Amino acid sequence: MPFLEADPAPPTDGAEHTTTTQTDLFQAVGAAAQQVDDDKTDDDRVVDQIESLCMNCHENGTTRLLLISIPFFREVILMSFECPHCHFKNSEVQSAGEIQPRAVKYTFRVDSPIDLQRQVVKSDSCTCKFPLLDLEIPAQRGQLTNVEGLLSGVLEDLEMDQAKRKDLDKETYYKVAQFIEKGRKMLDENTSTGTYPWTLELDDPSGNSWVQPVLEDLRGKWIRTDYPRSKEQNESLSLAPDNAEDQPREISTLNAGDDVEINKDEVYSFPASCPTCTMNAVTNMKMVEIPHFKEVVIMSTICDHCGYKSNEVKTGGAVPSHGRRITLKVTDAEDLGRDILKSESCALSIPEIKLDLNPGTLGGRFTTLEGLLSQVREELHSRIFSGTSDSMDGGERERWQQFFDKLDSAREAKIEYTVIMEDPMAASYLQNLYAPDPDPNITIVDYERTEEQNEDLGLADMVTEGYGSDGEQKS
Repeated sequence: MPFLEADPAPPTDGAEHTTTTQTDLFQAVGAAAQQVDDDKTDDDRVVDQIESLCMNCHENGTTRLLLISIPFFREVILMSFECPHCHFKNSEVQSAGEIQPRAVKYTFRVDSPIDLQRQVVKSDSCTCKFPLLDLEIPAQRGQLTNVEGLLSGVLEDLEMDQAKRKDLDKETYYKVAQFIEKGRKMLDENTSTGTYPWTLELDDPSGNSWVQPVLEDLRGKWIRTDYPRSKEQNESLSLAPDNAEDQPREISTLNAGDDVEINKDEVYSFPASCPTCTMNAVTNMKMVEIPHFKEVVIMSTICDHCGYKSNEVKTGGAVPSHGRRITLKVTDAEDLGRDILKSESCALSIPEIKLDLNPGTLGGRFTTLEGLLSQVREELHSRIFSGTSDSMDGGERERWQQFFDKLDSAREAKIEYTVIMEDPMAASYLQNLYAPDPDPNITIVDYERTEEQNEDLGLADMVTEGYGSDGEQKS
């Protein structure tokens, strides 16, 4: 199997020397498939074969390794083992990249049979859930499959032992049969007899799992949420150092419990733990008052050990009674310079270019409209058009390119368009150029939150008024 060597020594015999890079080793899925179809010789093969010990019969079998790049994602290693003696087979996928700075959670809604073909990368640290079945697949071997293959694999494993269950425990047999039947309806290609919609959830502390997105996905269908890992998750990934708790903290500018008055426009630093490597880090905090809005806190965490950086904007104050929808009509380049605060709970859309950002995308940001659109473009473009995009379908590639062309026109104010910010927490802001008078290009509408939004925000069971002096709710 080829390998990488850091800083190879220069040749001493004067011969021409070739350096192998990681990009050379990992091919796009389409390129690898094409080489297989072209019937390459052993010297040119894209699959590496290694003689390996079979853990079932302890004879020698064959492990095949394929290094590929997945569009919208990153490099992975596909491994397949087969033993000619006992016919034991096993396959799995491992990430060839590093553990990501933050954990990731995907929520994907399957609305029709075509969604069953979406590609899925499930790493060996990922937990997979099917809420409709009340089914959870714990972290185990990695898989490169699709939505259908992920669920059908579980159902096939259950069916293998049904004959034994029927003889030994008929009650369990019938319960499992009902479970399998319910799962099969979720995979039914006939929408009239199948069960649609249903939801797939992937939760991976390493950040190396993935569900394929499609440009036409509407809001709420494909949701990616990045979040900081807990101490337990870092330990499960072997990221927590053995002496992490014994290491002294050197930062003492601002400590919890200090009686300090927070002044506006002054930067405060306090010790923190890096969510990536759990080592000591520094969080800088600054309170800023936005005219005609409210006070917000800008926070930035920097880790000198692993290079992790994060920027967040938090709004304070009481929970508002209504959500807020802000609509801006962008007519010229002057509108691009408007200050914009997009909170974590805010969804942003531009109908004219079919841009729709779910709540949580990019986190909380305080920038300008031009800056926000540039961040959106950079984030999306780095995932869509990378070294792995060669295997993308021509039509799909063209649709993405048209989308980015429209996005570029929007962030350069070459077209007129509408920006819609919908925040159930009313914690987002868009600068009024005519303040304190109304801005003719901005429309603000306060609306009642839905029960689902209150549930997602943790407000459904929260009592915020009607308490007596003794702390008990008034009757």
